Amino acid sequence: MIDDQLSVTFAALADPTRRAILARLAQGEATVNELAAPHAMSLPAISRHLKVLERAGLVVKGRDAQWRPCRLEPAPLREVDDWMAPYRTFFTERLDRLAEHLKTMLPTEPEEQR
Repeated sequence: MIDDQLSVTFAALADPTRRAILARLAQGEATVNELAAPHAMSLPAISRHLKVLERAGLVVKGRDAQWRPCRLEPAPLREVDDWMAPYRTFFTERLDRLAEHLKTMLPTEPEEQR
């Protein structure tokens, strides 16, 4: 069993259907039927995906009479973003250095052709 929150979040994000569900919920609350509509799978299968997202803390189900609208809970995604920040900086710096190096490799035009 996965015991640290970051691993649980990454495991939940590993599936494209779950990522699609989160993308839909980023637009606003939705019912299970609304979340299932674009997918070619059964409601029980969508419900299993939602359970994984709930266990990871990424989705919260509310209560509105007989409806159970789902909403995105962004806190675990912030933790992922925080974890990724040093890597983002690392790669940005490397790409900047590569761009500078490539500029030195471009042929220079003689002054009269400019």
